[in-house]
Amino acid sequence: MTGKSLYISDLDGTLLGSDKELSSYTKNTLNTLISNGIHFSVATARSAATAIKILEGLNLNVPVVFMNGVVIYDLAQMKYVKSEVIPARTARDIIAVLKKHDITGFMYTIHDNEQITYYENLCTEVMKEYYDERVNKYNKPYFKVESFMEKAFDSNIIYFSFMDTYERLYKVQIELRDHKEIDSVLYRDVYNENIWFLEIHSKNASKYNAVKYLRESLGYDTIIGFGDNLNDIPLFEACDERYAVSNAVDELKEKANGIIDDNNSDGVAKYILRRESDSDLKG
Repeated sequence: MTGKSLYISDLDGTLLGSDKELSSYTKNTLNTLISNGIHFSVATARSAATAIKILEGLNLNVPVVFMNGVVIYDLAQMKYVKSEVIPARTARDIIAVLKKHDITGFMYTIHDNEQITYYENLCTEVMKEYYDERVNKYNKPYFKVESFMEKAFDSNIIYFSFMDTYERLYKVQIELRDHKEIDSVLYRDVYNENIWFLEIHSKNASKYNAVKYLRESLGYDTIIGFGDNLNDIPLFEACDERYAVSNAVDELKEKANGIIDDNNSDGVAKYILRRESDSDLKG
């Protein structure tokens, strides 16, 4: 491997353990590698509000990809450096389809470098747990509205996120699939076997485009990616080399150059350490 390289990893199910935390081993190993000159970042479905706290103590030296590529955030400067918005008219189309199928969830906007999250009601136990964890553990601010349509004329809407069964969410995804200005990803929750996530965002927003932006703006010759779930397929497509943790879904493993140790065994950190050590020996 020659030239300037970047390692980039998904968080949940990949870099994080089942406790949704970075292990001391992963944090210490990556910090040592970063101090020795490697470039490392993350690409996650999480928003800045929760991911920044999870990443505390990890000395990242590259902007990070949040919300499956909707935004790119510079931790050092504590600001969004790139974001992809959903046009207001398109947001209204999405909300109309949600109402038709009796689906609700969370709607995200960015104003003055601050993320704002709206919800209509917490109508399922899994939504309540999701909300409680982010409020109590991460101090994430949420704002209740009677209807998303109240905010549908906002020019800064960036993301919709829903948690429900596959069958219910798939109906929404199918109805919106031909909309020219948005894209979506439907994938299983790594923490709740029977729950799926549907994420809706701008057509221009993806882990693929975000990683491409990092490559072009920072001049990387080689990018090595790590993931576990269906929403990591765009990440893999943007990378020169792709590695799936052993707990990854089969669809992702099929696209990987190799399989590494699982997320609870510090697979990503161990792989990078071994690779860099081998490189030093050869050098």
